[in-house]
Amino acid sequence: MMSDPCGSSFLLALPDDIFSLVSQSLLPRDICNLTMCCRDLYSLVASDKVWITQCERVGVVPPQDLIEWRKGVSSYKALCRFLISVQPLIGIWVHQNPELGNVVYVMPGFISVVGCRIIPQELGPLGIEDGPILWAPVFEILSDDDGSAVFFLHGRDTENDYFYPGSVKPVERTCNVLLLEVEPRQQKDGGKLFHSKSFIHHLDKELSQKVCRSDSGISRSRTVVGQGASVVPFSRLAFGDRRKLLEIVTIQIRQKVPDTVSGPLFPRLRDDEENFQKDIVLLSERRSMLMQIYRLGGERIDWKVSSELPSDPTQLDLSEIRKSLDRASGFRNSLNGDDGRTQCTKRKTLGGYVKDGIKQILGKSISINSSRAILKNGSSSSENKHAQLHEFLRSGDTIGLTLHASTMKLSSYRAWPNMHDSRFALYKLPMRAPTSGHEYSGLWGGTFGWPPGKPTEDKPGKALFFLLLSYEESQGQRLLIATKILEGTHYVLHPNGSAMFIVNIDEPSLDQFPWDTDADSLPVNVEHAFTGEGIANGYGFRYPGSKPGSLFVIQDALLAFIWRESRAVLTLQRLNLQELLKKGERVPALPPIANFSYLTKSYSNVFAGFSNTSYCLSSPRFEMCVACGSSPRVHPNPHHGCECVSSLTGEVPQSSQYCTYEAATLKRGVWPIG
Repeated sequence: MMSDPCGSSFLLALPDDIFSLVSQSLLPRDICNLTMCCRDLYSLVASDKVWITQCERVGVVPPQDLIEWRKGVSSYKALCRFLISVQPLIGIWVHQNPELGNVVYVMPGFISVVGCRIIPQELGPLGIEDGPILWAPVFEILSDDDGSAVFFLHGRDTENDYFYPGSVKPVERTCNVLLLEVEPRQQKDGGKLFHSKSFIHHLDKELSQKVCRSDSGISRSRTVVGQGASVVPFSRLAFGDRRKLLEIVTIQIRQKVPDTVSGPLFPRLRDDEENFQKDIVLLSERRSMLMQIYRLGGERIDWKVSSELPSDPTQLDLSEIRKSLDRASGFRNSLNGDDGRTQCTKRKTLGGYVKDGIKQILGKSISINSSRAILKNGSSSSENKHAQLHEFLRSGDTIGLTLHASTMKLSSYRAWPNMHDSRFALYKLPMRAPTSGHEYSGLWGGTFGWPPGKPTEDKPGKALFFLLLSYEESQGQRLLIATKILEGTHYVLHPNGSAMFIVNIDEPSLDQFPWDTDADSLPVNVEHAFTGEGIANGYGFRYPGSKPGSLFVIQDALLAFIWRESRAVLTLQRLNLQELLKKGERVPALPPIANFSYLTKSYSNVFAGFSNTSYCLSSPRFEMCVACGSSPRVHPNPHHGCECVSSLTGEVPQSSQYCTYEAATLKRGVWPIG
């Protein structure tokens, strides 16, 4: 019988280089399916030449870096597994608080991805391109030898830096929310830990005796996955329960950062090849130490002399968690399942009071059975709102920190997502690459004032702004919207998500650009000009007023929006955050939970002092010119008042030398101007 020319024999007859080119048109799952056809195809598909093309196709790191990354894993197939799992995380993640900006950029590290927070800051003397951008580490996700992902949260407490090891849930391809959670797990088969959502957990008698249910019954918020077993999602717990669990778990699992792993998180740019190779050596040693800490618990055990492997350092025994919760105020009743009885007692007392009052007023008696029915319905309604803590802890016998990249249905306004104020989460910004008709999409940064670039001697402290430019169709018009995501002022001028300007791409502007030359005394060449409106008065309002202006597209890929009345100018240039961070300067992080998701409402720069004793810096008074962003010590005219015109109100300040903001005053959404 003649063999099929299009069957496996045809593929096996191809040279390895040709087959690797053919495999570029296949998805990784298709290549894995080929391995199940026959042994010969299994051997052919296992070739590194096949999987390196898949790694290049994912596009997380450039091809020249893949060779260095391959040295730290067992194969290109394992590396591809890791790259595919973390690829949806690459990009910009934000949170509403603090209002100055909470921007976390997830970028490649070394056989890892790193979440870096850009600190709100003033532009340094070297400008955006050459000056060091300040940033703080938030988390790392490293690849193990087999391509599986491990998680480290960063944080600082009492003058020391700590790692907080945990696990990574499977990353959804379209994830838009990054959640910090706690997850119970079942320990079986000699200590091997299994994912609680993948198996049915049967509760033993001892656990049932220690953690009893409330008299009101089982909460309907639980998700039943099998007979006698259930899993309660972390998100269904009350906010206080979630916060307390995160606090207890992070304290218990933290590992002090040793000097051997306090080095860089990613290599410098390849422009300096010698230092780049030195960074690779340091990063390789650092990764080996981190994986030992993850597997063996770091300082808890000397893995060089110990003959026994300890239990997973990322997981805690639930008996210890219960003791910690029992000691915490307000958690004893919730943990022991007494919430239902306590609430019922309170409601009976209140019900009796109401009953006596009604008897006195109306002279009518109320049925005891009716009263009990009301109490029963009230208890059920309360339980439907939040899951009980003791039910959550019944899902396993160990507990640990988890990073959960999920897809949620979120509404947005002008590219800024509407966020939940009680979730320990980061939200992904929808970044779109520039295309035909959408040439200005993406991340831009700059300062107020002309000429753009490096600050001058009289104005060395210009506030740095990050804006996300996106397109939107409205009433048949194509609008370009500049959404503020970060500002480097001392005290917030506009909340996150404010539109700094909106222009109509289809309506050319007849306004003339006010300046003829740039910083190098070269003539300014305006390529395009569009009519629009820029943000105006109403400091602190989510949707303030606007005043007319124009957006100018200048040579060297510069944008400049000019308010028509005030002639204030905001100059912007396109940013490459990965390159800026590699040239940046690392600063200490906040305490772990606040370092991941800062939930406290704040209008000042909580990152500026890098304090680890408080989540919010207090400063009674900050002074700054609204138009130019200068601090009072370096204002251009310190004796004759402010020469700058407010870019937000279009008026020259008359009552004071500077525009002054008081951090303690916030009335009707407006910050006072002194």
